[in-house]
Amino acid sequence: MEDKKFNEFIKIAKRLNKINITPLIMGSVGLERLTNRSWDAQDLDIHVPGDERGWEVSPESNIYYWDEIVTIMNSLGYELMDLHEHEFSNGDISVEFGIIDTLPSFAGVQLKELEMHVLKDIKYYLLNDEQYLSVYESSSKDSYRADKNNHKDSKKIAFLKGIINENSI
Repeated sequence: MEDKKFNEFIKIAKRLNKINITPLIMGSVGLERLTNRSWDAQDLDIHVPGDERGWEVSPESNIYYWDEIVTIMNSLGYELMDLHEHEFSNGDISVEFGIIDTLPSFAGVQLKELEMHVLKDIKYYLLNDEQYLSVYESSSKDSYRADKNNHKDSKKIAFLKGIINENSI
């Protein structure tokens, strides 16, 4: 399994930790970390603190410390590509920021239940099997995401259900 995107996440997380943000690694890269299996990650999804109303708030203000995050990303060689999606690119890797505070209402994942991981003194959160399942099941109900991802989430959902069933035996 290729760790290029995870290593990039750790580099970004280290900088976020310096401004007291503990990021949550989401998407396929996080799932790869959890399952030690390749999910052909296309980009890097990072969730940080923000307004729990999510998209109801303007993209300039729905992520807390947005100006500092832009400065960090620029200093790491990234350019803001899409403000609405909070997407950056360095020409090789695309990084999208989401709002960690929307997880309870979106997928029923409680923030106090997130597990913190530490790697080389860098703090980050990673979802567990059940939390990932909740997120992917909620995401699969979103027609935009289903179309955009060619229903790849269904494979992840089936895999996670299998792991959870095995662990409950």
